[in-house]
Amino acid sequence: MPFVPRGKARLHLLAEKSLGLASVPRGKSVKTQAAPVELARSASVAATKHAAARIATPPSPPRPAIAATTPTALFAGTDGPPTEPITAPVLPTDLKRLALAQMDEREVRICTACRLCQTRTHTVFGEGDVDARLMFIGEGPGENEDLSGRPFVGRAGDLLERQINAMGLARDRVFIANIVKCRPPGNRAPAPDETLACTPFLVRQIEIVRPAVIVTLGLPATQFVLSTKIAMGKLRGNWHAWRGIDVMPTYHPAYLLRNYTDEVRRMVWSDLQQVMERLGLAAPRKEI
Repeated sequence: MPFVPRGKARLHLLAEKSLGLASVPRGKSVKTQAAPVELARSASVAATKHAAARIATPPSPPRPAIAATTPTALFAGTDGPPTEPITAPVLPTDLKRLALAQMDEREVRICTACRLCQTRTHTVFGEGDVDARLMFIGEGPGENEDLSGRPFVGRAGDLLERQINAMGLARDRVFIANIVKCRPPGNRAPAPDETLACTPFLVRQIEIVRPAVIVTLGLPATQFVLSTKIAMGKLRGNWHAWRGIDVMPTYHPAYLLRNYTDEVRRMVWSDLQQVMERLGLAAPRKEI
């Protein structure tokens, strides 16, 4: 059997370990056995292929962690919404569509980060113009949305669409999403741990679409975006900001359906008129 210097064999072993192999593979017990140099060379080739495969396979996207379930977890340690602007460049339209589609198909639809995955029929990712200047954010899907996989398609959705039309826009010219992508049972408000598990998706949607104005619909969406526990009545009608994007809180369409008084209607319409002015939209021809 050929002689292999100990130093050279040691170098081969170190090379294998650096590439992820615990030891040099042993040859099978047969009548004639390959020389140690050939064994080391074979192990080195195998290790190289193993390392290349590891590099070529992209890591699985991380899933949002479930936060504590205490009622104050959502706002722990916060002093208002984040103020640092989004510094990443705005993506071209095609790349926006691709990024959102991949997030939906590869992450949201298979997400099991919170208990809402156990009772959903469909996830509801969101939809609209990826270049929209106006984005609406609600709290979560209802029964109709859960069945269809689309946001705001029930009675509240019909009212929201009338509001959008009254602003001189069409539904497909805005982007609509929710803070959670699965329906909370009984249409209840999302729990704090459910919100924190799901909202990383929403944050990425905002960063990709990059609207000029966000309208938060209802208390859960408003409190998340603005990182506050202040009551809705004190937040709506006033401009706020999230990472350089103007935010206007207003009442959720479902709230209007339950409390459709002239006073509430005027308040919501006033909020939306401020949004129109901020976006430079023409004065509407009708009210909601």
